[in-house]
Amino acid sequence: MNKKQHNILVITYWQFQDALVQTYTLPYLELISKEISSDSKIFLLTLDKKEVSSSELRTNINNISFPLHPFGLRSMFNWLKIILKLLILIRKEKITTIHAWCTPAGMIGYILSVLTGKRLIIDSYEPHAEAMVENGTWKKNSIAYRLLFYFEKRQTQRAAFLIAASEGMKQYAQKKYGHTKNNFFVKPACVDLELFSEKNIKNKVLLDQLELHNKIIGVYAGKFGGIYLKQEVFDFFKVAHDFWGDRFRVLLLSSHTSDEIKDMTVKADLNDKIIIHKFVKHQEVPDYMGLADFAITPVKSVETKKYCTPIKDGEYWALGLPVVITQNISDDSDIIEKNNIGYILKALNNTEYLKAVNVLDQLIQYTPKTELYEKIRAIASQRRNFRIAKEIYQIVYK
Repeated sequence: MNKKQHNILVITYWQFQDALVQTYTLPYLELISKEISSDSKIFLLTLDKKEVSSSELRTNINNISFPLHPFGLRSMFNWLKIILKLLILIRKEKITTIHAWCTPAGMIGYILSVLTGKRLIIDSYEPHAEAMVENGTWKKNSIAYRLLFYFEKRQTQRAAFLIAASEGMKQYAQKKYGHTKNNFFVKPACVDLELFSEKNIKNKVLLDQLELHNKIIGVYAGKFGGIYLKQEVFDFFKVAHDFWGDRFRVLLLSSHTSDEIKDMTVKADLNDKIIIHKFVKHQEVPDYMGLADFAITPVKSVETKKYCTPIKDGEYWALGLPVVITQNISDDSDIIEKNNIGYILKALNNTEYLKAVNVLDQLIQYTPKTELYEKIRAIASQRRNFRIAKEIYQIVYK
């Protein structure tokens, strides 16, 4: 079958080196590139503190990098310049589709689509304005909130396709924006099942290096604060340490400083000797994550998180890890509970943390490791397979 030519402008609101570009955008762009003709072009907009090196780029993707500024007057003027330059690029490169990742980037995509008449696609479609209010970053009467919420409504109405992170987003769009579409798809954060697999489990070199043999290891890969819990995570680890004693270790794959981690550890009265804190390159994450016996997804349980898609859950599942998660997070909380592959925290207190630890203890110590791995891995294969995204892009770019 002949593939159509599509010159695509992909808009993100992230830095090129951010994991949201490296693991949550670029793999999908490679899928898209396989669904369009070889003479098609893909341009990726990122916001960077420093210039992106040509060696960091994929051969079939052209990066357009602009300076990053915090929200404010300077940022607005910066975006005016960016929009003007993008209008020139759309004309010069004969762009046919504007493909925006998440609604903040969708705001820019909407403006460009209106000004040029080009087709608009919103990918990873989930609420952002209300999420920023819920996590305390914005006030509901702030200019930032009102501006983004207005444009979320507009882009919902204009988009040729909406590719959401969870099934419930369709009802949210109808309720909040008064609009929904027939061209609505669900694509959770997919995971590379070859990159995260059985071969990454209990890497002997790392076990030796980190002195983790015969330990029960809990892993968290991500940030604290904002949309994520903070001190509560360390309070949970304190309960786990009291239960398992010196057999327990915490592996934190996080960009936070050592002082920030130490402060939360002290407040939890947690022995800092059980904490292994590292910030590793993305290609090293599977081997480090594979050292663990269970994982935690500490997303704040607020209304809009029903419609998100935690990237790490797919990676945890691909490695066969039981997950402790908060309530009503995407479709993941229900998946974990229904399949008995972890624990849903009904509250954030020591009583609930101890219930979670008891469930983990049963899963880790009394279920054959191969059986547990295959059961959880099957969830990743079914729910987070890149096949899901491939089938959607085949329709969008047919």
